[in-house]
Amino acid sequence: MSSSTAAGRLVILGTGGTIAGRAERASDNVSYTAGQVNVADLVSAVPALSASRFEVEQVAQVDSKDMGLSVWQLLVRRVAHHLRQPDISSVIVTHGTDTLEETAYLLQRLLQPIKPVVLTCAMRPASALVPDGPQNLIDAVAVAQQAQGGVSVVCAGQVHSALDVAKVHTYRLDAFDSGDAGALACVEEGRVRRFRDWPQGGAAPVDAGELERFLSVAALPRVELVTSHADSGGDMVRALVAQDAQRPVRGIVVAGTGNGTVHRDLKEALDDARARGVRVVLSSRCAHGRVVPHPGLAYDHSQGLSPVKARLALSLDLLGG
Repeated sequence: MSSSTAAGRLVILGTGGTIAGRAERASDNVSYTAGQVNVADLVSAVPALSASRFEVEQVAQVDSKDMGLSVWQLLVRRVAHHLRQPDISSVIVTHGTDTLEETAYLLQRLLQPIKPVVLTCAMRPASALVPDGPQNLIDAVAVAQQAQGGVSVVCAGQVHSALDVAKVHTYRLDAFDSGDAGALACVEEGRVRRFRDWPQGGAAPVDAGELERFLSVAALPRVELVTSHADSGGDMVRALVAQDAQRPVRGIVVAGTGNGTVHRDLKEALDDARARGVRVVLSSRCAHGRVVPHPGLAYDHSQGLSPVKARLALSLDLLGG
């Protein structure tokens, strides 16, 4: 399937997820199997999109909880390939909700796209009595045609930046939020109403070396995520550092309490790990806000990234040596 618009062709890449899921009963929005419906069938089943034809490609068919390096590498390659084509104006990616925020961050960091790259999803499977995927896909097309570049996420009529978006609810259709920054825009009957600037595609030059290393590596540098909480201890950190040298822990992201505070017993173990060459980065387990830099911070902070994005960012940093 291929199509053209006045602005150029639009490509839709499928990776699976709930938007492509099926359950045995239409009333079941929970006990479904993700990644069952081909992306071409998803698009053709939306009447509002029938007047247009899109270039559609099935990149993967996975439950996004199982997203991993090999799928990411393939997706990055295919997005980059399509963005290089002069007659392609934008790329849409259908994705599961569980790890969507990590994939969005990865695409923004590695590709810095000048053309729009829009990720969309669903909280109900395609087999649901009232699925939300079709409207999200319609809205994603509208954003892809009207955005000014960079990677964004479209869900439940809201448009989020790849850097800010986070899944904040387990079940609601509007499961995503952008924290203090707020949504980029909303979609109203096919029109995008912008609240703030689009993510800047090309704001920083693409690091060709980092991109090539990511695409060629067999495994990302191992970075683990730990959380500080009441009655924390350091045994988990010590166990991680002591594990098999075949794939040693090279980094730890700690989701601290409040403004990046860390329980003293956990901090003692993290200090020992750092003394042994393990990079330690500090984020916050709070849903909103960021670690505000100040002289008393125990470790490098995450530059406002959530714990899961900070883990990915540190792993990419470590690819460089």
